[in-house]
Amino acid sequence: MGTATAGAGRSGEARPQGPHGAIELPSVSVVGYNLEIRDDEGFIGDKASRGAFVAHLDGLRRHLREEGADPLQGDTAAISKRDLDALLKDGDPHEAALVLSAIERFAQSLAFVIRRFVRLKSWAEVERIVVGGGFRDSRVGELAIGRAGIILSTDGHSIDLVPVSHHPDEAGLVGSAHLAPKWIFEAFDSLVAVDIGGSNIRAGIVELRQDKAPDLSKARVSSSELWRHADEETSRDQAIARLGEMLKAQIKQAKKDGLRVAPFIGIGCPGLIEADGTIDRGAQNLPGNWESSRFNLVDSIRALVPTIGEHETLVTMHNDAVIQGLSEMPAMQDVGHWAVLTIGTGLGNASYRNRSRSKGKGRTKDKA
Repeated sequence: MGTATAGAGRSGEARPQGPHGAIELPSVSVVGYNLEIRDDEGFIGDKASRGAFVAHLDGLRRHLREEGADPLQGDTAAISKRDLDALLKDGDPHEAALVLSAIERFAQSLAFVIRRFVRLKSWAEVERIVVGGGFRDSRVGELAIGRAGIILSTDGHSIDLVPVSHHPDEAGLVGSAHLAPKWIFEAFDSLVAVDIGGSNIRAGIVELRQDKAPDLSKARVSSSELWRHADEETSRDQAIARLGEMLKAQIKQAKKDGLRVAPFIGIGCPGLIEADGTIDRGAQNLPGNWESSRFNLVDSIRALVPTIGEHETLVTMHNDAVIQGLSEMPAMQDVGHWAVLTIGTGLGNASYRNRSRSKGKGRTKDKA
């Protein structure tokens, strides 16, 4: 069994504190992230990825196919979330039951992963888990989350399991507002954010809307662009160049929208983030080698967008699951310890400890 927790680098010793991958954030401490627990079959987290759900559904279909009773057509991996949701709602009983059976198997896998996580020191005190990622953006995903919560409850685990409240595509951008330095909130009303994932890269503008909620609970994405890099043959350098174009287009759009954009870019990226902006490990699903000691994503972004407005650009990076979880921070103030799981190409994870606790501001007893 191995873990990668906040503060642990290649040597296992505490990483130096720095602007990137920071443990201490303005309102929370990041207790751990990018957990890498193994068993005889590989990484535990892989049992609760989007691919794991596809494998469960495909296994059921293979069994039914042997009896000539598979109600679905085509490759399982090509069936979209929208198609699966439609089968649940409008499919015949046999089709809907097949999808429900896959949901049940996946929920059992998700509950298994969570049981393993809470045995670790960094998750031992977690009271609530926010579940995000692309898989959550479907009725199938919501039911799997809800069913896993019931399984854990009947097993005696008093942990709330709740879906991320922002759209998963936007949560990974909104969370960057909680990385920003305080001076941004005094002179600007928006900032630039990037969410890099194993399949997609998204860049957008986060409108802070502090006039509606000083705790940033009303922050939202005012504009964004999505590029699905997994569908293309591309190199790391080509991906960075494409991202630079996306960032410039978003900044231009924000100015057209009358927003005062801060000279700040928040980046969420898979992997263990070092204080200097390099990536230790965990970025294997990205195009090319992002873990090279000769590659620094922060420096690359700063070189592409050296200024925003009349000011030099400040770039801050953290793990993508950490940032997606931060989007829920205002709603987590009624608990002391909480966590996030992001179900996508892999299973992102992070756990937090609130540095201050305000009663009555978060979601209480809110089940998925």
